[in-house]
Amino acid sequence: MGFEMVDFSTGRRGWLAHVSQPVGPQVSKYRVNLEDLDNIGAKAVRDAVANAQIIIIDEIGPMELFSTRFKEAVSDALNSHKAVLGTIHFKAQDPLIQTIKAMEDAEILEVNYENRQSLHNLIIDKVTQFLRETS
Repeated sequence: MGFEMVDFSTGRRGWLAHVSQPVGPQVSKYRVNLEDLDNIGAKAVRDAVANAQIIIIDEIGPMELFSTRFKEAVSDALNSHKAVLGTIHFKAQDPLIQTIKAMEDAEILEVNYENRQSLHNLIIDKVTQFLRETS
């Protein structure tokens, strides 16, 4: 029916997109809820930039890219010198995605059938190493 978003820091919930959403950009059968995306999604990223050691963003995809506030919050996160762990939708096309892929210190890992059961261990090791180096 839709895609719910959750700010794990505050517990706030909202709809990223829903089949019954009356207004907003359309992606497939869903309409993006820009109000919730801006007020919950973008705010969660900005709050993480201000308060967290690690910023986790799941996901930066076609729906999220309709929000200027969300894209600005992601840019702020990338420029924060904090560890950013995010997922990028493989079909997403946007200058922000190109910027992320071109970042010298970014590492893009593709999730596939062969690595999906063990990739989390690699990510944990990399984030732990980053935190040790920046402490």
